[in-house]
Amino acid sequence: MSTPEQDDVKRRERAQQVALFRYQLICPALDPELSTKARGRIVRAIAARSHAGPFGGQHRYSRDSLDRWIRRYRVGGFEALIPSIRQPGSRIDTTVLELAVALKRENPARTAAQVARILRTSGGYSPSESTLLRLFHRRDLMGPATGEQVAFGRFEADAPNQRWVGDALHGPRVGGRKSYLFAFLDDHSRLVTGHRFGFAEDVVRLAAAFEPALAARGVPQSCYVDNGSAYVDAWLLRACGKLGIRLVHSTPHRPQGRGKIERLFRTVREQFLVEVADTTAADLSERDQSPAAALLELNSLFTAWVESVYHHQVHSETGQTPLARWNDGWQAAGHGPAMPSADALTEAFLWSTLRTVTKTATVSLHGNTYQVEPALVGRKVELVFSPFNLEAIQVRHGGRSYGPAVPHVITRHAHPKARPETPEPPPAPGTGIAYLQLVAQAHHAQVAADERIGFHALYSAPPQAAATTPTTDEPEQIPGQTRIEDFTDNPNAQAREAK
Repeated sequence: MSTPEQDDVKRRERAQQVALFRYQLICPALDPELSTKARGRIVRAIAARSHAGPFGGQHRYSRDSLDRWIRRYRVGGFEALIPSIRQPGSRIDTTVLELAVALKRENPARTAAQVARILRTSGGYSPSESTLLRLFHRRDLMGPATGEQVAFGRFEADAPNQRWVGDALHGPRVGGRKSYLFAFLDDHSRLVTGHRFGFAEDVVRLAAAFEPALAARGVPQSCYVDNGSAYVDAWLLRACGKLGIRLVHSTPHRPQGRGKIERLFRTVREQFLVEVADTTAADLSERDQSPAAALLELNSLFTAWVESVYHHQVHSETGQTPLARWNDGWQAAGHGPAMPSADALTEAFLWSTLRTVTKTATVSLHGNTYQVEPALVGRKVELVFSPFNLEAIQVRHGGRSYGPAVPHVITRHAHPKARPETPEPPPAPGTGIAYLQLVAQAHHAQVAADERIGFHALYSAPPQAAATTPTTDEPEQIPGQTRIEDFTDNPNAQAREAK
């Protein structure tokens, strides 16, 4: 049976998931450059579709709810989307709800307020209007707008850092291993704001490109990405929510809006990757170079190409170099990019998980054991950490920090998702010594040196004895040999043998 404290933790977890879902749902309508009419089309299109809810199932949300979430986000940011923690209470009688549905179907022109008035008049009680609205939407009784086209916003941002576009490119083979390039492009200036080659197409390698981009070029208003596993990870959604970045995913099979970064990748292939040859492990061995060092060299070369060549080439569409258009945009705005504070950037890129403190005031995380405050025994705490350093863990509970967890037993220094760039070290060269073969050879030599006993000696006399002993029908008994008839005729012998 769960305790009230455990129920409270679960409700908080669900509230956090609901906030992340609401943020993802309203992202396309948060662009401040959209007109009221364009935003209305987007919100109506969102309300007209069914969405996979944060806890499963298909749900629809009214325009009033979407508008209310947008207003909350503008006022209080991501935290304002977290629903209030409701205490468990009595449920509404299903008979009342079914009567409300029947009244709506009887006359579809009736509003939720009118249905509530009828219920109060006839039965003395009615659910709230918002409850009835949710009920009518779930039952498809509100007649959602049809024929609306989904708006994709502007084709080009009007100023720098209004929108970044992110994607990944398959790179060359380094030391026989496949490499991937994560890159972010400013939609207005075509400036490459962040980039990094890595050996995996995962969220950790994405963070290695995204975090330095934010620290160097500022925080964009929105980020437009595809639906790859790295871009739909809850970590990225949390980081964007903390920094106030609208994370927008392209519609599957409709990659409109990502043409600029695809054009960048074409330039990368034609001007940079064409000069980079695939290498094998043998090639790196000849140069006495590790895969990590080779990847570091590749990133250094790409940085030099971006900063010295690409940013200074006149773009065929804008008629300016990316760097000049970036600088002109900020000069026209009269201010520079919004730079995140070091603390805010660090907090956004931390990972967290929940663990229950044992009776010995310890918690476990991926095989590691940590000592925490004894006052937290039996409570579920939040462990906040960097995926690259599992030795520095911050403990939080109830919105309060309890300081760092003291490492007790450390068997893993990085999160399982934070796989190292270098493969496991190759096995040590063989010595050429086959121990078991040496043992077998010694055994055979020992057997050959000893006198071996043949099976015929168990049933016949030695050769010298056979020459002096007269031949009889019954063979002579060998000393120590057991006779078969001893078992058939002598009960005492049978008993002794049984013992």
